[in-house]
Amino acid sequence: MNLKQFVEEFAANVAGQTDAIWRGDSKTGNRHAKKYLAAFDKLRAHGDAGRTALVSLLAHPRMDVRVKAAAYLLRYRTAEAKGVLEEAAKSEGMIPFIAAQVLKNWEEGTWNLDLE
Repeated sequence: MNLKQFVEEFAANVAGQTDAIWRGDSKTGNRHAKKYLAAFDKLRAHGDAGRTALVSLLAHPRMDVRVKAAAYLLRYRTAEAKGVLEEAAKSEGMIPFIAAQVLKNWEEGTWNLDLE
């Protein structure tokens, strides 16, 4: 697989997890979570090139995908990622709540999604 395919896998499985959660299907949601985490690990293994590839998702049409990508890019592309999270956090619902929590953890110094 190339970097673009890992990014597509990340996005598809974030969306899949969200859709499964809305259906109340935690088992399927958990399978999607494992897959997007594996895709992120593969991207991270490519260093800055992998993270740069993930940046394209900051403009994804789905808010859940943008927010998840931003959460994983905070240390690498802080200003852009915070902008996505701040914009999402202005709304109401599950995804805006997640965006607000990510920002809170970032400000408190407890965010560490990109570390092993």
